[in-house]
Amino acid sequence: MGRVVVAVLVVLADGVWLFPGGPSWVAFAHATAIALAVALGSRLPAAGLLAALLIACLPGGAYALLLWTGYQAGHRVTSRAGAAVVLGGSLGYAGERLAAGAALNVVVATYLVLVALPMVIGRYLAQHRSLVAALDSNNRRLRAEQELLGERERLRERLRIARDVHDSLGHRLGLLSVQAAALEVARLPAPEQQAVRLLARTARKAMDELHELVGTLRQPDEPGSPGLDGLDELAAEFRTAGMPVTLRRQGEPRPLTAAAGQAAYHVVEEGLTNAAKHAAPRQVTVSLDWEPDALLLSVVSGPPVTTRGDTGYGLAGLAERVGSAGGLIRVTPSAEDFRLVAMLPILAETPPSGSSAVDRVRAAALVLAAAALPLAVGTGKYG
Repeated sequence: MGRVVVAVLVVLADGVWLFPGGPSWVAFAHATAIALAVALGSRLPAAGLLAALLIACLPGGAYALLLWTGYQAGHRVTSRAGAAVVLGGSLGYAGERLAAGAALNVVVATYLVLVALPMVIGRYLAQHRSLVAALDSNNRRLRAEQELLGERERLRERLRIARDVHDSLGHRLGLLSVQAAALEVARLPAPEQQAVRLLARTARKAMDELHELVGTLRQPDEPGSPGLDGLDELAAEFRTAGMPVTLRRQGEPRPLTAAAGQAAYHVVEEGLTNAAKHAAPRQVTVSLDWEPDALLLSVVSGPPVTTRGDTGYGLAGLAERVGSAGGLIRVTPSAEDFRLVAMLPILAETPPSGSSAVDRVRAAALVLAAAALPLAVGTGKYG
């Protein structure tokens, strides 16, 4: 749409406003040639600039056309062949103007203002966009490397904890189990014998749980959760169990990091689990609100009516998981409901490769400058 607006402005400026006059068919042919050069420059910028230089040698000139095609050539021409076409056309234009009797300083000044300056601006904007895209790609790679390093450090810490637990607590529980087994076969009165059997059974159970815990810690990281794609299935599981769950989405979905997506899944999972264990039986609402720079995730359930079996470790671990993903979490209990709210950052998007709004504004400014320039040097005296 922006290119169409600029093309219309170019045709109006060069073909209507700045045209020196003459028969109507000449004005129509001039405007048509300008429109064709604009269309050609949109697909083949070097050829479009060459066409603009040819039209500029005709009566009537092409102020705005030179500005626009010069900008397009500087912005998009990167090959040696394209640069050769631009250079050859520029030399031919200068030679024709000098042969037509134009002063050298006028030809040089006209070329610098109407062709060279737009090409420099276009080249600068193209390089700026490439630099921004490269920086964004580098940032994405650094974030991925940081996540890998974080996973490695977490696994290393888990292995250290498993080793320490096995070496210290496992040794003491093993001695306790051996001593309890020795007392279990000893001749003791019936009440003491029953107490020893209970002690031995508890010690063996503690050893089994310790071995299970150490085995879990020594395993690699748990398989990644489904992320946001698994929320519908998660809500369906709780509905099947008898809990009325409503999943509400608002806004345009945006990309999240893998850690943020998994954290979002666990926020919903923890909220629904707590509602099933502790909340009054009522509707549970899960909301996903997409903001320009974050995902706001909330789970609203009934007020807690029991704290049976609640150790507080679930929400504490959830806060650590959300924090490691760069987000925030807040728990708001009240007499009316229980709210679990999390905010997770979204990925920065790479700027589009096409012309941005700023580029279109600058191109329009070049066209306006072309329209104003003839007023200073004299309309119809191009070159």
